[in-house]
Parts: sequence; structure tokens; C-alpha cells
Amino acid sequence: MNQAESTVSWVRAMPVVFVLIWSTGFIVARFGMPHAPPFSFLALRYLLSIVCFLLWIFWAKVSWPKNAREWFHLSVTGVLLHAGYLGGVWAAVKFGMGSGLSALIVGFQPVLTAIWLSTHGKSAENKVSQRQWMGLLLGFFGLMLVVWHKLTQGSALDHVNLQNLSFALAALFAITLGTLYQKSFVKPCDVRTANTVQLMAALTVTLPLALFETESVDLTAELIGAMAWSVLGLTLGGSSLLYLLIQKGAAASVASLMYLVPPCTALLAWILFDEPITALTLAGIALTALGVSWVVRPPKISSEPVESKL
Repeated sequence: MNQAESTVSWVRAMPVVFVLIWSTGFIVARFGMPHAPPFSFLALRYLLSIVCFLLWIFWAKVSWPKNAREWFHLSVTGVLLHAGYLGGVWAAVKFGMGSGLSALIVGFQPVLTAIWLSTHGKSAENKVSQRQWMGLLLGFFGLMLVVWHKLTQGSALDHVNLQNLSFALAALFAITLGTLYQKSFVKPCDVRTANTVQLMAALTVTLPLALFETESVDLTAELIGAMAWSVLGLTLGGSSLLYLLIQKGAAASVASLMYLVPPCTALLAWILFDEPITALTLAGIALTALGVSWVVRPPKISSEPVESKL
């Protein structure tokens, strides 16, 4: 296989790899949440990730964004996609919301993205077709089936109040706005320096919130393992892939990949924690996969011959 074919194969595999990595987020939360408050965990995660990226940048000698405007746009996306989205989800779960409901709320992101693009989108690439709308709705219905048992059979600690609902909604709007903002304003640049700028902005917002937390960080083996995977897998791997996917793909198609995260998380929880998977869950996974395939499938190109105008 030559280099060009290898590059094409990697680009095609990127969405699959991203979903598999991103799906471990709730698994990491399950391991790390009991041993650290949410913003302290995230602040430490961002700091360690920045150190890793800086070492990588120094070794590879890659260039930084060229001007203040590029730094500003990357910082905005960092606050939204890292501090806003991750901080909101972790805080919502920490303050009592079940993972199923939080996943369902954040699962509105592809629909919100599509609504915005349908009413404000100027690029033909980002317009949402009728088939994509059907795929978005089918994917959301499948997502509901996947998390339904968590909504109806949650533990006594799973409850909704104004505090955790506000955090979950903040996470939803943060990742929606972050995806649209990056697609519209962030120019292509090296993913390592771009991620570093985003993480520095996220750390600037998250660290003051961490200082107000009264719960201490307990350095257990579970917390260390969760932190290591959060830095190396989720941030260096998953966040980098998310950046590349937004830059390369249409916003609605990229957002629809988030539908696949809860089904993959359910499969991982079944493997790691022996959480049961019902027939309803399997049906939801199938519907979600079908819906996403309708969204990301490229439009058919007419095979009819074009008449010459000469």
C-alpha cells in the first residue's frame, strides 16, 4: 500500500476510532468520579495534557498559530469544547444526574446543529438534506432506546434538580456552539498546537472553579488510571481526532457521530462491568447506526451524461 492509499484508509477510519475513544468517557468518569471533584480532575487533566502536547510539539518542531486572531478563535473553541462540554457533563453526573439522562440531553447536539445549519448555513456542504434529517431523527430515537433502561431503572441517586440540569444543558449548548464555531472560524493548522491553545484556554476557565471545590483529590490506583487514559486517550487521541473531523467534514455529519457514543459506551459497560444489555438496547444500537449512516453517506452523483455546450 502506497502512502496515498494509507492516508485515505486512515481518513476513513478516523470516525470509527474517534467514536471508540470518545465512548470511554463515561467509563473513565465511573472510575475517577468517586475520588476527585469534577473541576479539579479536569483541571489536572488539562494541565498534564498541555505538558504532553508541549513535549510533542518541541520534538516535532511544528509551527504555532500565526496571529492573534487564530489564537482567539482556538481559545473560544477550547472553552466551549473542553471547559464547557466536559465540565458540564462531569458536574451534572457528580451532582446526581444519571449517566443515561445526561447522555440523552447531550444527544440533542446533532439535532441542534442541523437546525442551525438549516436556518443559517450558507455553505452547500453543510446544508442538511431530507435524508439527513430522517437519519438524525432515527438516530435520536435509537439513542433513546439505548438509554431507556437507565432512565426508568436508575439508582436512588439518579435525580434531576436545577443544578445538575443546568450543567447538562450548558454542556449541550457548549459542544453545539463549539462545533459550529470551529467549523466557521478556525483555520486549518497543526492539530497539536491547536489542541494546546484550546487546552490552555480551558484550563484558564476551569482552574478557578476547581479552587472553590472543597472535596479533596484521593490519589488511588483507579484515579491514576482514569487520569492516564483521560490524558493519553481522550485528550491527545479523542480531542485531536474531533478537531480533525470538524475541519475535514460537514458539521452535521460530524455531530451525528455523537449518537454512536452512548451505544458504544453501553457495550463497553457490558464488557467491563457486566451491565446487562437488553433486546431494546440492541434495537436502539441498530437504529442509531442506521440513522448515522444516512447522515454521513455522501449524496449520490448522477450517472447521466452531461450534454456538451460546445
